[in-house]
Amino acid sequence: MFELLGIAPQALFGQLLLGLINGAFYAMLSLGLAVIFGMLNVINFTHGAQYMMGAFAAWLLLGLLDVPFWASLVIAPIIVGLFGIVIEKLLLKRIYHLDHLYGFLLTFGLALVIEGLFQWKWGSSGAPYPNPIPGGTNLGFMFLPTYRGFVVVAALVICLATWYGIERTKLGAYLRAATENPTLVRAFGINVPRLITLTYGLGVALAALAGVLAAPIQQVSALMGVNLVLVVFAVVVIGGMGSIMGSIVTGFGLGLIEGLTKVFYPPASNTVIFVVMALVLLIKPAGLFGQTK
Repeated sequence: MFELLGIAPQALFGQLLLGLINGAFYAMLSLGLAVIFGMLNVINFTHGAQYMMGAFAAWLLLGLLDVPFWASLVIAPIIVGLFGIVIEKLLLKRIYHLDHLYGFLLTFGLALVIEGLFQWKWGSSGAPYPNPIPGGTNLGFMFLPTYRGFVVVAALVICLATWYGIERTKLGAYLRAATENPTLVRAFGINVPRLITLTYGLGVALAALAGVLAAPIQQVSALMGVNLVLVVFAVVVIGGMGSIMGSIVTGFGLGLIEGLTKVFYPPASNTVIFVVMALVLLIKPAGLFGQTK
């Protein structure tokens, strides 16, 4: 079997697969952030905590009620999405007219509270979640675990379906119009506050869905979203704040770049995304897919 710059193909393609898996989570989480920021103009730093809550919801549903993984894919995002709607109704709606900094500070504080409560209740050590699709396929140059392949495909389908719903449907048009000219949209008899609330709930549910998908791969932990949310914010900035397609393309692309970096220069793998962010901001401050206002 050939080698590329002295790297065995098993190592190369293995890291590319890990990069695709990480990219799938980056894409889903940054998509939720882009939906919330693009429609509500709120920088939702609670996203990592909501991702963690999705994983915990699936873990608790299985442990307490014996709810299988496939049912948790639907139930857990709904539960966490409803929690997000309560947060929006009680807290976020009061700061929409204020500077973005207030939303950032509020959601940052909420994230600390949520993660602190989960850490107090369940500790910081990880809990395993059983693999719902064991086994894999030997492709000759690498072994492909079935569930990890499913995660990549499922994330891509979810991301594209969300993009289509927001950019190509009548409901998506109402959502976008409500952020640009809410007075005009109200004139057509549309309940704008309810639309905004459901939009935030959708963004939170996407984060929770990513958490459910991550549970069988990672350890379910109260701190599993702490470091990830920083990377996801970098992904959103690179793709363009509020850009749906930018979040999808950039999420998967940066996952692959991170995987390649782990092969060719491992010490830079933890910082390569932030280096890319700095370079993009120098060349195009609005992001790759963002529009300068």
